[in-house]
Amino acid sequence: MIKEGEKLPDATLFEYVEDDRAGCTIGPNSFDVREQTAGKRVVIFGLPGAFTPTCSAKHVPGYVERAEQLRAAGIDEIWCVSVNDAFVMGAWGRDQHTSGKVRMMADGSAAFTRALGLEQDLSGRGMGIRSQRYAMVVDDGVVKTLNVEAAGKFEVSDAASILATLR
Repeated sequence: MIKEGEKLPDATLFEYVEDDRAGCTIGPNSFDVREQTAGKRVVIFGLPGAFTPTCSAKHVPGYVERAEQLRAAGIDEIWCVSVNDAFVMGAWGRDQHTSGKVRMMADGSAAFTRALGLEQDLSGRGMGIRSQRYAMVVDDGVVKTLNVEAAGKFEVSDAASILATLR
């Protein structure tokens, strides 16, 4: 598992872009993790799946609600990463009203999640390989804070817990 003080792995994530912007097309776009975190402070939180109960009712809404507080504490971007495709993450972002607050980053093949060492096998529940629930603060590509939840818990990866580490 990745540790505090280590650089993020070389990986690509995908984001469904819904508006015209420089260098992007409407639809799924690929983004290099190291390039996207260079020179920035980013909160990355991972969760088991889009549209799942705790993720939709608590995890994502907490970051949406506290996005401005996190920015005021020096965070440049907030990313939600899940082992889903960019189309699903885009739809989930629309449902959760994340636009301008949380980037919904798809890790469809779990390559980033595996490189972090934060995967879990939920095949027995029909979900396949998914992400553990976690949150990290990344500064210029280096993990400064890493909070990984115990199985079935939601106590340390929420927005309030991350905000507390920044104060």
